[in-house]
Amino acid sequence: METAITGWHAHIYYDPATTRGDAATLRDAIAERFPAAVLGRWHDVPVGPHPTAMYQVAFPAALFPHLVPFIALNRAGLTVLVHPETGRQRADHTAHALWMGAVLPLDTSVLPE
Repeated sequence: METAITGWHAHIYYDPATTRGDAATLRDAIAERFPAAVLGRWHDVPVGPHPTAMYQVAFPAALFPHLVPFIALNRAGLTVLVHPETGRQRADHTAHALWMGAVLPLDTSVLPE
């Protein structure tokens, strides 16, 4: 049984042409309210296993019960993938993943086992 979670990632997905503004509003709110969260770069094109534009929010496990509900209530219809960091990237993005909104098809072939 796995129990070692070293942190969490939230991937905020958006459409650069139509919902980037909503994604920016959420990003700004996260930055203001959760200074321990680390905001990743904007990716307006698919990157890694992610099938569409997104940015990442990395945060410590202690922030989970505060940040994840905040995202759930303020995501403005955006799709969000939340996953733990256990050192097993493929399992983290699939078996251990939590989705808000649509479940997007990830390209798991680029993730190590």
